Order: sequence, then structure tokens, then C-alpha cells
Amino acid sequence: MTDLPAERSAYGEDGAALTRIAAALDRMAPPPVPAPDFTQADAYVWHPDPDRLQPVAQVSRVPLSALLGIDRARDTLLANTLQFARGHAANNALLWGARGMGKSSLVKAVHAEVLARGLPLALVEIAREDLGSVGRLLAMLGDVDRRFVLFADDLSFSHDDTQYKSLKAVLDGGIAGRPVNVVLYATSNRRHLMPRDMIDNERATAIIPGEAVEEKVSLSDRFGLWLGFHACGQDEYLAMVQGYCAAYGLAVDPDVLRAEAIEWQATRGARSGRVAWQFFTDLAGRHGLSA
Repeated sequence: MTDLPAERSAYGEDGAALTRIAAALDRMAPPPVPAPDFTQADAYVWHPDPDRLQPVAQVSRVPLSALLGIDRARDTLLANTLQFARGHAANNALLWGARGMGKSSLVKAVHAEVLARGLPLALVEIAREDLGSVGRLLAMLGDVDRRFVLFADDLSFSHDDTQYKSLKAVLDGGIAGRPVNVVLYATSNRRHLMPRDMIDNERATAIIPGEAVEEKVSLSDRFGLWLGFHACGQDEYLAMVQGYCAAYGLAVDPDVLRAEAIEWQATRGARSGRVAWQFFTDLAGRHGLSA
């Protein structure tokens, strides 16, 4: 009988220890934050651990009319997005090609254009390193009565990266498949999302070269739309600069504008939509405007 109080004390200490452990685990892995009110914003950023969608009140973008030199890609992506926002079938899209030619800007500008036409479409950005959690994101979005463009910017994978396998089931495959209210738009500098030397190495070292290459490039094959962006020439570059000036109401002497724009791209050693925008930003600042 004399040992009973000691036993009770021991059980009490164990219970307190278990309580402290449970509290520590809750702090390390808190429950997921409830899905936001999707009527409060038109754009969100996905964050895992804990899973949550952060509303974005003001999206950083340029007007669709200011994106010049990419007319075919612009018209194709806009048409695909409009039919999706209207509840019709639409393709996932891969925007690939030269850096700085407006791939990301086009996705955001098309989203703004769809909203301007009165269609309730939401944009959800997911980082490449968070693709492993994309299944949980889709489960959340699939239960919402709204259409979503899932946006993966600057997507690419290295030889030892397995994140692309998580994306395969989203695009095409898996039992559940992609929810009908979600479409994926991705941008990449690489046509097949993999470095060319990696694909060549797989072909050279694999026992069955064709199978090894197929495994790597099959991800890009799952996009229904491939929109290519190519490096621009000087005339296209100058047209982009003039387009930005017109869109923002900045009047500059054409000869002065041309000379300064050419000098700017010469110092950068490249021509692209991004370089044109950077020049315009500097020009607007010198004229007291906010770009």
C-alpha cells in the first residue's frame, strides 16, 4: 500500500510529459489554416507547412496592350483562358523560350484582362520547391465553386530533382486527375523543362536510351499548349519601348527615345522585353512618372 502514492505520482509525471510532447508537436506541425474567402481577392500565393493560401491584394503586372512582339502567344493564351473562365474545356499551357520576353508578364496580364471582362477567375502562384504539396493544394481548390489558374513561374528541374513527378499526375494521370476548375500555366526558359545536356547524358548512358529520355521529357508533353518566346531584334525592342511609353502616356521626342533606348540595350548587351521595361522604368523616373 505504501507504494501506491508513488505509482500515482509517476503516472502523473508521465501524463504531464505526454502533454508537453503533444504541445511541442502542435507547434512544429500546426493544423492547416482554413481556406480563405475566395471572394475577397483574385490572386493568391500557396505556402505549405502549414498549408495556406495568402491573398495578394495588388498583383505586380503590366497592361496586356503594352506587351508587344508576342501577338500570337498573347492571342492564343487569352483565348484559352477566356474559354476556361467561361466554364469550357481548356488546355494547360507551357510558355517557354528566351528570358525576359514576357512569359510571366503575359500570364498575369491575361488574368487581368479576363477579370476586366467580368469573369471571376483566380490566379494561384506555386513555387517550384513547393510542388511536392501540389496534391493538397488541388484538393483544396477542387472543393471551391470558382475557376483557378495555377501559375508555376520559372519552372525547371535538375538531374536529381524528383519534383517533376509530382506535377505529372496534376497534368495528366493519376486516379483523381486534375480538378475541372483548375488549369496549370507554367513558364520556363527550357522547352522540355530539363537542361539539354542532362537529356543528352541520359540518352548516352542509359541501357535503353529512348526510355530514359521519354521519362524526362514526358512532363512537357503533358501541356496542351506550347507557346514559344524568342529573342527579339532591334526593331521589336524599340517597338516595345514605344508601346510602354504609349501605354503610360509618356511623350518623348522619337529621335531621343530611339538613341537612348539603343544606348541602354548596348550597355546591357541584350535585347528583350525585360530590358525594354527596365529602360522605360528609368526613363519614366527621369520624367517624374511612376511606372
